[in-house]
Amino acid sequence: MMTSETVPLCEGPAHDALAAGRPVVPSRARLKPLGTRDVRLTGGHWGEFQDLNRRAVLPHVEHWVERTGWLGNFDAAREGRLPADRHGREFSDSEVYKLLEAMAWELDRAPDPALEARFHAVVERVAAAQEPDGYLSTRFGRPGQGARWSDLEMGHELYCVGHLVQAAVARARTGHPDDLLVRVARRASDLVCEVFGPAGRVTVDGHPEIESALVELYRVTGERRYLEQARLFVERRGHRVLDEIEFGREYFQDDVPVREARVFRGHAVRAVYLAAGQVDLADETGDDVLLAAVARQWRHTVATRTYITGGMGARHQDEAFAEDFALPPDRAYSETCAGIGSVMLAWRLLLAEGDPAYADLIERTLFNVVSTAPSADGRSFFYTNTLHRRELGAVPAGDEPSPRASSSLRAPWFEVSCCPTNLARTLAGLAAYVATSDDDGVQLHQYAAGTVGQDLPDGRSVRLVVTTEYPADGEVRVRVDSDDDRPWTLSLRVPGWASDGATLTVGGTTRPVGPGTVAERRSWRCGDEVVLRLPMQPRFTHPDPRIDAVRGCVAVERGPLVLAVESVDVPGLDTVDHLRVDPAVPPRVVDGRVVVRCTRVVPPEPGWPYRGEPASVGTDEFEDVPLVPYHEWANRGPSTMRIWLPAV
Repeated sequence: MMTSETVPLCEGPAHDALAAGRPVVPSRARLKPLGTRDVRLTGGHWGEFQDLNRRAVLPHVEHWVERTGWLGNFDAAREGRLPADRHGREFSDSEVYKLLEAMAWELDRAPDPALEARFHAVVERVAAAQEPDGYLSTRFGRPGQGARWSDLEMGHELYCVGHLVQAAVARARTGHPDDLLVRVARRASDLVCEVFGPAGRVTVDGHPEIESALVELYRVTGERRYLEQARLFVERRGHRVLDEIEFGREYFQDDVPVREARVFRGHAVRAVYLAAGQVDLADETGDDVLLAAVARQWRHTVATRTYITGGMGARHQDEAFAEDFALPPDRAYSETCAGIGSVMLAWRLLLAEGDPAYADLIERTLFNVVSTAPSADGRSFFYTNTLHRRELGAVPAGDEPSPRASSSLRAPWFEVSCCPTNLARTLAGLAAYVATSDDDGVQLHQYAAGTVGQDLPDGRSVRLVVTTEYPADGEVRVRVDSDDDRPWTLSLRVPGWASDGATLTVGGTTRPVGPGTVAERRSWRCGDEVVLRLPMQPRFTHPDPRIDAVRGCVAVERGPLVLAVESVDVPGLDTVDHLRVDPAVPPRVVDGRVVVRCTRVVPPEPGWPYRGEPASVGTDEFEDVPLVPYHEWANRGPSTMRIWLPAV
């Protein structure tokens, strides 16, 4: 097994020119990410989501971190009013840092003097609470509070530092390497290296996050101590360096060394954050064994522990992965943060290996978890993302935080509000997950209306304009907006679901293409166009028979979207659980909506629910029942909903 003593460091971080506007900047990966300065989303599904984020989500988050006192905790720290005047959970500092990261990416996307002023005001309040040696926490370290680093199992101290660093990295990579926020984060990180370095405490944080953050800080600054500290944290994980807790060591992945694990397990967000940090570390140290271990664990997890939506985490208790194929739709936890962490991880693996399967999962998760989290107005959110709602939900209070898992509809805020802030930073930087380049050309992995620009290593300048209404339809037009006599390769991903009927048109010639990557190499002239057409007819999807909870059911998908039936679309029906779908009649589009042929069952009389013979149920006539994209459900008031439909 490779250890921190045997894995060599690379020569240095990625060059700054490659880092602008990029959340992740690997030095040795197969593909180079294009960032928020190279890719601009101008409309369509994701352009609208970015506008919603700026217009509603960010101001909403700002309002609530102030209203709840989580931002005021930093003022209380500066003024000596802690712990009496502290508000929120032990990790509430991190929500302020995620807000700052979101602001940093958004300011790079669309500069705004008012937003810039608000950003600086928050940074100054945070910086004023930092202690002379660099320590920064409003929860620990002062008289009347727990001692520094005294609850690494559940206290989230290093996790909070990690999010502070991620915010600083965003600020540095958007043109402000000497910003106050960057200086604050470096001082905090220097203290971490001193306390937990080779001669320091041999332990880790119960919630991984700082691992990726320290690697990115190394990539920004070139300071090797940050990379070395990230490596120490990864190598220590799984060697029982944390105290036992009631959830077990699996909860925070301290049960098995990282290279020996079979699958992602324990708390879902912790698991995917740790894996992302491992990929970052493997890239910078050339540790192919570690990279292969993460890729192996990812494949097993996707094959056995991932919902059709891309959601991860089946257990409400522990917010955790369950056993293989234990994926109950009505008890799905599928936390929004776990979906975001999954996207972060799959993006890193895509950069490292180039396999389009990673981009397939990113697409599925973005459209069916990340898109589902916010309401249509951007002012309420899902923390968990169930696949089956049996009873009408209760409208949460608009002026009080809701319990995270008890909210049956989107809530304005939660007692644990990691998801709204995570969503804000993800949407602000979303353009950085669209495209990549290599020495030979440019690759498009996600489809959104916008522009892509990249200078290749040999000096060629590539400019693309993407026109599409995807996923409303399946046509993606890519126009070359630059001239070059030398050939280069344009690559496009054909999604795994597009197994029949996809075509590519280049130079007036159309040919069929299948799932994977389709590449076209030529000397491109300005105005040349490539048209990818993806089959968008709705389709039934059948579950693996080992998933007991949905055996005998089918789901409906259209393009990358998972669809659901919602009770507001079925008049006279108390619950959608009374519907049975006829799988012999394919789903089809009627008046712009996908419909399926269903019958309504008459439930047996109340009584003992177990019988010696199958219960007979009466049925009504068959009818067309409209479906809704899953990410749009619960925007029309309380309803029942399900994705997996029992077959007649």
